[in-house]
This record gives sequence, structure tokens and C-alpha cells, in this order.
Amino acid sequence: MQAVKVSFSFVCAGLLLLTGCAVGPRYQRPMATAPDAFKETPPNWKQAQPADQAIRGSWWEVFQDPQLNALETQVAGANQTLKAAQAQFAQARALVRFNRSDLYPTITAGALGARERLSQNRPLATAASLTRDTDLVLSLDVAYEPDVWGRVRRTIEEARSNAQASAADLQSVLLSLQSELAVDYFQLRTLDAEQQLLNNSVAAFQKAVELTNNRYRGGVASAVDVAQAETQLETTRAQAIDISVQRSQFEHAIATLTGQPASTFSVPPSPWTLPPPAVPTGLPANLLERRPDIASAERRVSAANAQIGVARAAYFPTIALNGTTAGFESTSITNWLTGPSGFAAAGLSAAVTLFDVGRRRAINEQARGAYDQATANYRQSVLTAFQEVEDNLAALRILEEEARTQDVAVAAAEHTLQLSNNRYRGGVSSYLEVLTSQSIALSDERAAVDILRRRMTATVLLIKALGGGWNVSQLPAVAARPGGTTPASSNGSTSAAQ
Repeated sequence: MQAVKVSFSFVCAGLLLLTGCAVGPRYQRPMATAPDAFKETPPNWKQAQPADQAIRGSWWEVFQDPQLNALETQVAGANQTLKAAQAQFAQARALVRFNRSDLYPTITAGALGARERLSQNRPLATAASLTRDTDLVLSLDVAYEPDVWGRVRRTIEEARSNAQASAADLQSVLLSLQSELAVDYFQLRTLDAEQQLLNNSVAAFQKAVELTNNRYRGGVASAVDVAQAETQLETTRAQAIDISVQRSQFEHAIATLTGQPASTFSVPPSPWTLPPPAVPTGLPANLLERRPDIASAERRVSAANAQIGVARAAYFPTIALNGTTAGFESTSITNWLTGPSGFAAAGLSAAVTLFDVGRRRAINEQARGAYDQATANYRQSVLTAFQEVEDNLAALRILEEEARTQDVAVAAAEHTLQLSNNRYRGGVSSYLEVLTSQSIALSDERAAVDILRRRMTATVLLIKALGGGWNVSQLPAVAARPGGTTPASSNGSTSAAQ
């Protein structure tokens, strides 16, 4: 009996030593090429100073607008789309703890009390046979499958990587919502500027109508001049009214983003006239660390790599401690929990699949295919990130040049309008010349506002493309063992178990 106990102890010790290995490839982050510098850089672009190498977390503060700051702070706490993403991350984090429990034995306890009366006329019964029997049992059952080949550890690694990917997805959703709010906000503010421009034009055209009516009554102007002036006035007034439709839609969109009913939400009019601020872009190589969507794609590559190890472990025997139980059994409660009432049993089993018609091989090929797919998706995310940055840098560079040209056009149109008004008042030209100058000047001024709107949108999208001040080091650590956590590494990678 002693020899059996010693042998069983050696077997258990051997299993514990074997659990130090894990089959499957060790994870390495896929290579992704980053250029040395961004190609598109606006002229006279602000060079980042040592204390200004990257965008900060509250990136919207760069616009220095208190109303925008107040709205952005409401997104994180009230947006329902973000709450759904937070719940998804909570599920992924719980799945890590669920898979981690497979590293340890499952222990169940049970108690049994039975009292039975036996027939005196049963077969083989004698006069001395007992007719009443009591059975009291208190037992502990242990079921444990040692993680000899690392299947459980690979499963935990996969779940942990997926949880970190879910955390990065959460940050991507937050950044998208924040940038969408900023874009809608600047659309609304530039519509306010356009509304103000049209209202000023309506006031100016109203005076022109009064002047033309006076000239008509004095016999200097014709009825055609009056009709043309009134047409220009009402057309511009209708355009000013139409702006309200677009503004209301953006106001309602902002209400939804901040988790408020559109019926009770409003943003006071405040025209936006400031040019966009300069945004430090940093080095292209840093973009791989600053985009949450890239981090999410990289973590899913790690999860796919761990799944290869899980599939590989199916080729090895399954070893389990089964039939392991201990407890006390007695016919009387007085001696139930005493030494003589104790019992114990232990067993060890091993099983290996010898023939499965290529099932394990197919699973391995599927896992490797999933890894190749995740790697391709990761590299595509990197390419898309550089494209988005270059797109918005190009837009800002070109729009800045267009804005300077448009400002010259606006100044020339206003000067032409002033000359046309003077010529009309002096009786040198007809009102048609004034009308043409008014249309050109208003069109140029609205085009200038539209360019400003596009510049503000491109600035927000550039900040979003740069990651919005996020960094991969902000990936949360996901618990990997009881009483501790495994922090995320600097590049968001977690090595496979050895």
C-alpha cells in the first residue's frame, strides 16, 4: 500500500513538471512597414516641440471651445453605443476568468443520509439478519485534467488576447463617437456662420430694395430693377431659412451622441470663424502604437496564434485524475467522522485518439488559416491608417491654399460690388450689374465658409487618424492567474506560454 502511494505521488509530480511546456508556436508580432515620414505635410506646418510630441487624451481641447469641451465629456458617460461596447469588453474579460478556472481541480462535496427497512422474508435472510439499515456518507470528489500540453494555457492566452482586442475596440468606438461629435459640432457652427452671412445679406438686400423702390418712384429706375432686387432678396431669405433645416439635423445628431433626447436638447447659435489649429503628427512609426484599431487587429493575431497551440494539443494524450474521492461513511452519526469511518480512492487515466479520418489535421489547417487571415487584416489596418493620415494631411494642405485664394476672391468680389453700387447710384449702370455683383460676392463668401467647414472636418479626422491621443500602453491588463494580473507589454503583445 505504501508503494502505491509513493508511485502515485511520483506520477503527480511528473504531471506537474510536464505542465511547464505548451505546444504550438510562440507568438511574435507580425512585421508591418512604416515610412520614415509622412508625404503630405501642409506648408508652414507646426513642428512639434519637445513637450508637444503627441496629441493629448482630451484632444478636442486643442480647439479651445468650452461648449465643445462640455459636450465631449458627456459622450463617455451617456452614449448608449459606447455602453454596449463596454458590456462586450466585460464579457470578454469574464471569459478569461472562465477559461483560467480549467487550470485547477474541480472539487464537489456531497452528503448522503439513508434509512431503509429490509424485508424479513427476503432471499437468504436469517433470523439474525438486520432488517433496518442506516447509511451516512460525507464525500469530496476531485476531478482534474492537468494541462500537460498547454491546451488550457493556450485557451487562456487566446481569451486574454481577445479581451485586449475588445478593449481596443472599445477605445475605437469612443474615438469614433468623439470625432463624430466634433465633426457635427463644427458643421453646426459653420452653418451658424453661413446663417449669419445670409442674414447680413438679407439686411443689405432689403436696403437695396428700398433704394430701388425710391429710385423707381423718382423715375430713375425701372420696374424691372425693382423686381430683380426683390427676387434677389427673397431668394437669399429662402436660403437663410433652408440653413435651419441642416442645423436642426446636426443639433439632433449631437443630442443622440451625448445620450439626450433631441426634443429637449439645443445648442445656442455661435458662428465659427477661426482657422483650424495645427496638429502635431509625430513620426509615422508611432502610428502603430497610437491607433486602437491597429492594436485590436494585432491582439486578434495573437489570439489566432494561441488557437494553433490549442489545435496542436489535440495530437497528444489526454491525462486526467478521475475517480478521486474521499470522505466518511458510517451507520451511526456518533462515529461518522472518526478515522475508521474514512475512505479514499484515486485513479489516473490517459487517452489518445488513434484515428479520426483527418479531423485534427483539418482543425490545425483551419487554425493556421485563421492566423494568416488575422495577420493580413492587421497589415491592412496599418495600410489603411497611413492612408487616412495622408488623406487628411493632403486635404489640409490643399484646403489651406484654397482658403488663401478664396479670401482674395472674396475681397475682389466685395470691391466689385462696392463699385457696382456706386455706378448704379450714379446712374451709370443698370441694376443687373449690381445683381450680378451681389450674387458673385455672396457665392464667394459662402464658398469661403464651406472651405472653413471642410478644413475643420479634415482636422478632426486627422486627429482621429492619428489615434486621438491614445497609446497601446493603455490596453488594460487582463487577469491571468489568481491574485495577480499580467500587464500589457509596451507593444500590446503578450508572449505565448513556454
